[in-house]
Amino acid sequence: MKFSSMYDQASRRKGGPDAVKALLPRLPAPGALAATGDDRYLSEITRCIFKAGFVWRVIENKWPDFEAAFHGFVPAYWQQVPPDVLEQLATDERIVRNMQKIRTVPENARMIMDVARDHGSFGQFLAQWPNDDQVGLLMYLKRNGARLGGNSAQYFLRRVGWDGFILSNDVTTALTRAGILDASASSKKGLTQAQQAFNQWHQETGLPISHLSRIVSFTVDN
Repeated sequence: MKFSSMYDQASRRKGGPDAVKALLPRLPAPGALAATGDDRYLSEITRCIFKAGFVWRVIENKWPDFEAAFHGFVPAYWQQVPPDVLEQLATDERIVRNMQKIRTVPENARMIMDVARDHGSFGQFLAQWPNDDQVGLLMYLKRNGARLGGNSAQYFLRRVGWDGFILSNDVTTALTRAGILDASASSKKGLTQAQQAFNQWHQETGLPISHLSRIVSFTVDN
C-alpha cells in the first residue's frame, strides 16, 4: 500500500502535518553514531534491558545512580568484571536489584569489545550497518548479546539514533490491519515483512525509517 494513506490518517488523528512533524524523533548529526563512545552504548543497552517489563519512569529516575553504580559502563572493565562485583550490585539499593539483568552487563560488554576489535568501535559498526537490513542487525544483537531479543534492541537502536523501526503495539496493529504483517512481530518472518514495507515506503517518500515508523504508530487509537 502507498504510505500516503498512512500519513493522511496520522495527520487527521494528530491535528495536521505540523503536529505530526513536531512529534517525530530527532535525527543525530552526521557522524554522531561513529563518534559516540562505547561506554554510552553499553549504558543504553543496559537501560533498555532494565526497562523491559518494568516501569520506565522508575528506571529513568534512577539512571544517574545506575551510572554511578556501574562506574560509567566502561566495556573494557565490565567484560572481565569479578563475580563478587556483580553480587555486590545485586544488593545495591541505588539500582533495580535484578541479578539476571545485572549479569547482562559483562555479556554485552564482551559483545561490544569483540565488535570494536573488528570495526574500530561499536559506534562505527552501527554506522556502517545498512538501514535497509535492520532485521540482520537485530538478529546479530540477539545472537551475540544478552536479553536483546523482543523490542529491547529496537528501542536501544532508536535511543542511540540508528535509523530504524520499532514494532510497538501500535505499529504492529497498524501493519496487521494493512495486511502487511501476518506473523508474530517478534519472529524473523514478521520482522522481515515489516522491513520490506518500511524499505518500500522509504524509497517512496525519502523519509527516515524512524519517522515512517512513528507516523504509522499515529494511525492507531490509544
